[in-house]
Amino acid sequence: MTGETDLSPARLRHARYAIAAVFCTHGAVTGSFATRIPWIQEHARLGSGTLGLALAFPALGAAVAMPLAGRINHRFGARAALRWLLVLWTLSLILPSLAPNLATLCFALFVYGASAGMADVAMNALGVETENRLGRSIMSSLHGMWSVGALIGSAAGTLAAHAGADARLHHLIAALALTATGLAAVRGVLDLRSAPGAEAPPHFALPPKSALLIGAIGFCAVFAEGASMDWSAVYLRDVLDTDAGLAAACTTAFALTMALARLVGDRVVDRFGAVRTVRAGGVLATAGGVLVVVAAQPAVAIAGFALIGLGIAVVVPLAFAAAARSGPAPAQAIAGVATITYTSGLIAPSAIGAVADATSLVVSFALVTLLAFALVVGAAVLRPKPVGAGAAPVDLDEPAAIRP
Repeated sequence: MTGETDLSPARLRHARYAIAAVFCTHGAVTGSFATRIPWIQEHARLGSGTLGLALAFPALGAAVAMPLAGRINHRFGARAALRWLLVLWTLSLILPSLAPNLATLCFALFVYGASAGMADVAMNALGVETENRLGRSIMSSLHGMWSVGALIGSAAGTLAAHAGADARLHHLIAALALTATGLAAVRGVLDLRSAPGAEAPPHFALPPKSALLIGAIGFCAVFAEGASMDWSAVYLRDVLDTDAGLAAACTTAFALTMALARLVGDRVVDRFGAVRTVRAGGVLATAGGVLVVVAAQPAVAIAGFALIGLGIAVVVPLAFAAAARSGPAPAQAIAGVATITYTSGLIAPSAIGAVADATSLVVSFALVTLLAFALVVGAAVLRPKPVGAGAAPVDLDEPAAIRP
């Protein structure tokens, strides 16, 4: 890609902080929405089953819209595309709380998910471009900032819920504040455009083949994340007979572990490379899964969930980075990987529940353990292809993993 000519170290540092603020803003929207789901359910007069149906629509909207992001990026340039897609995402927060029934909520959540997915692809593509120019890993910390934003949004939403605030007013204020924050952040990101004469990607593109194996690695990590986030508290309560407070604390600890691991993960990637990092993470996550499955005491299971969080934390950021370097259309490849990971996040909670109904939660987390072990086996797909004819293979087992 081409664009601005000032790529001095100071400018690149500023661009890194700016794209980190974008990730934080994106996460804050998700956190703001999640805490008010009970209010939205009551407002739309939905039961648990119909709410579950409605909550499938964000992932559906994201899966449908993400393949469009590559064309938008090419047409308007990275900064302009991110600006308007991020605005669309922050303002879409207003819609779900306005929905009076199931049909309108499904539509609102479809739009919400579609805008989330396209903004997600645009910011990850620009994050990878910034990483390339810096010459060192930043994707893990960017996703860590997303987690920080989600925690901030959740905290604000929790306060609003405890105060009995109407979610329509809460989300209107949050959307306007986050829109302003996002617009300010986007001003500092790199202004990159497709090279003159470059062929435009199709309006709607399926994931390239190069993204499928990389996406499979992301699928395993996101499945383990979704299973642990949604079922860890239930596991402690039902399998180990703990009280509700300790069970809830396990889920919170898992989320915090993920966020902290992502914030420091770039240092590990820079030192050991992406392939070694993911292999080691797979070993940690597999060991954690084994501890969960064999645990007879809550402390052992909590330690197991913590190891799962540590092991999978950096996998998705590295999968996005590898996808962007896997072919000539970074945004399209990232969209493919994102679609696969969104699908994993959608099916994981229900798949764990289905297996548990047929067998037990212990068997469900044995499945999670097998998927964690797949990270050890499949980590090599994150190794980039050689650049240029006759070039020596680039080995992501080596620390010098990030190249412009």
